[in-house]
Amino acid sequence: MPVQQKLDVKKIIQLKFPESQFYKEEQVKKQIVIHHTVSGPSAMRVFEVWASSPERVATAFVIGGDGQIHQGYNSKFWAHHLGLKKTNNTALNKASIAIEVCNWGGLTLKDGKYYSAFNREVAPNEVIDYGKKWRGYRYFHKYTVEQIESLRQLLVYLCDKYQITKVYQEDMWDISKNALSGKPGVYTHVSFREDKSDMHPQPELIAMLQHLTL
Repeated sequence: MPVQQKLDVKKIIQLKFPESQFYKEEQVKKQIVIHHTVSGPSAMRVFEVWASSPERVATAFVIGGDGQIHQGYNSKFWAHHLGLKKTNNTALNKASIAIEVCNWGGLTLKDGKYYSAFNREVAPNEVIDYGKKWRGYRYFHKYTVEQIESLRQLLVYLCDKYQITKVYQEDMWDISKNALSGKPGVYTHVSFREDKSDMHPQPELIAMLQHLTL
């Protein structure tokens, strides 16, 4: 088995994200939550959109379409990213590190073409067909090989830094009592909310997550 590359933190692009857009409060981290953006490939554009809103909704890291990792603020701080209508929403946001992957998400097939929720056409070779609807969609925009590898490196780095278990959470693809209770581990937004479809269960993504401990 080839030696897996480690994250070179010097290659992470550090952005000047306004301090008013996150909470500069150091927190104990127990979970990592991965999301996708439902947007185009530009990670910088994602941070620009967040900076234009006062709600302090953001993630520390965004992985662009080319796999490049961008960071808006230190992972020991926090911002809102779960959007739970429950009393533990703030506590879970504080105790988690959120990562966004640039991806158009669920797609609709119209006249032989695939379109995102924002009516952006996605090339057929970038589409995965699950054969039946999952969280409201049958077709999804694929995560790229580069994104999955960058996500792997980032997860290993963060799990080691904050001593978060890398063991694969079998229940992460549906509402997870473990996730909602604050049990340590790596989860998806799907684990917390039944109205979300990020991340979707692409086989290559699952395989990566299952082998984080190697």
